[in-house]
Amino acid sequence: MRPNSSRRPLGLALVAVLSALGAPGATSAAGLSARQVADPDYRASDAALQQAIRAPAPGTRARNVILFIGDGMGVSTVTAARIFEGQARGVDGASNRLAFDQLPYAAFSKTYSQDALVTDSANGATALLTGVKTLNGVVSLDGSAKRGDCASAASARVATLAELAKASGLATGVVTTTRLTDATPAAVYAHAPQRNWESDADMPTAARQAGCVDIARQLIEAGPGARPDVVLGGGRGKFTPVEAGGERKDGRDLIDAWRRGSTGRVATPRTGAELSTLDPSATDSLLGIFGSDNLPYAGAISGPEAPPSLTQMTSAAIAVLARKPRGYFLVVEGGNIDKAHHRNDAFHALGETAELSRAVAAAMASVDMTDTLIVVTADHSHGLVISGYPPRSASILGAVPRDDGEARAGDGIVLARALEAATHQGDNPLTTAHARRSDVLVEDRVFRRIELDEDALPVALGSGHLDGRRRQGHAILLQRRGHQVPDHL
Repeated sequence: MRPNSSRRPLGLALVAVLSALGAPGATSAAGLSARQVADPDYRASDAALQQAIRAPAPGTRARNVILFIGDGMGVSTVTAARIFEGQARGVDGASNRLAFDQLPYAAFSKTYSQDALVTDSANGATALLTGVKTLNGVVSLDGSAKRGDCASAASARVATLAELAKASGLATGVVTTTRLTDATPAAVYAHAPQRNWESDADMPTAARQAGCVDIARQLIEAGPGARPDVVLGGGRGKFTPVEAGGERKDGRDLIDAWRRGSTGRVATPRTGAELSTLDPSATDSLLGIFGSDNLPYAGAISGPEAPPSLTQMTSAAIAVLARKPRGYFLVVEGGNIDKAHHRNDAFHALGETAELSRAVAAAMASVDMTDTLIVVTADHSHGLVISGYPPRSASILGAVPRDDGEARAGDGIVLARALEAATHQGDNPLTTAHARRSDVLVEDRVFRRIELDEDALPVALGSGHLDGRRRQGHAILLQRRGHQVPDHL
């Protein structure tokens, strides 16, 4: 995407109109009162506009590209997470800014499917990483593929950005909080007519006999000249045999195969502590698989065996890739945003979005922005809505007050107060004594469902069917900072 400095948020566009009506700066435009000019929101918008006008357009190509994907992170999720993160820090949520809110260029991206009105992660990631719209459930193949049909895959293969980067001599990496074989990270390196074929145990016999290869094997068997240099995430079970506690039925240990098939110095950490002691200068190839399945939510586990956070994995990946002589292409997925949304778990969905923001901030602090392009986007949206007219001070996870000023659950507990008590007793209110009433959107761990009075409306409301199909077909926000995309990408 080539930057267009004329594309500004609506607030800035309106200030620009005022500026054009008669004064060199918006704050001195004719007809503005002193009180209006002194308004904090007006002044902030004007300052942002003037900064954007003064910013020089990027004149060179990027050496490095980092693509952040918030899985299921639609615009409403970003809005709610902005409020959530601010409130968690004790500041005003509505005016709070996430790290990627500070990126100077913004656009919308359409990742629609060829066969459905609402896209899934397989097609969404394929659209982002290949430029091709495909079928839901299909990974890095074009729309001629048939889902689950091995024979249709060979002629439908399309190159991914990571493969193009590798072919041009760049290093590549993928980081995720989900299984490394899940749909979004798989689209970086694999090609499959069925996103669920993550290991040989997930494939029908006919598909294996027809020559289709599971996603985990595709990552390992790509060879040093094609596979990513840095791979960090979860899903160890897809790479290890049943005999070793994994899922594979072919008896293969693919982590060991990675070690044996790699050139140079190889690191395979298993915990966050091991990753933190990694020496990037002594690491040529990095494969860290930190759990048997998806990684836990941020901050849910502590101690020496705890997995790394998304921020820690992002920093480690950049530290290793930054040493590569010709630059790199890195994909970082906040995959647990989507996992929480599928459970209608607003607390963790917003917490994981805040963690993605921290990862973006860490990346921006550690790279040279004169030669690095950072893009933040999503593969699809989710049905999160911010409901009613709650006061600005209301918790984003609370309920809209009734006429008597309090929002109550069926048992009479004031939801906002329960939430406040739980939130201030630890990072994860679901582990506190107040967990059963801390979030009206989370399944009650004891009574299964919170019973609300008929007039108790959650502020942040997840919508969807009870079978978990809560994706939404919205356009998704894309924000970026840095130089133009290299010609070879």
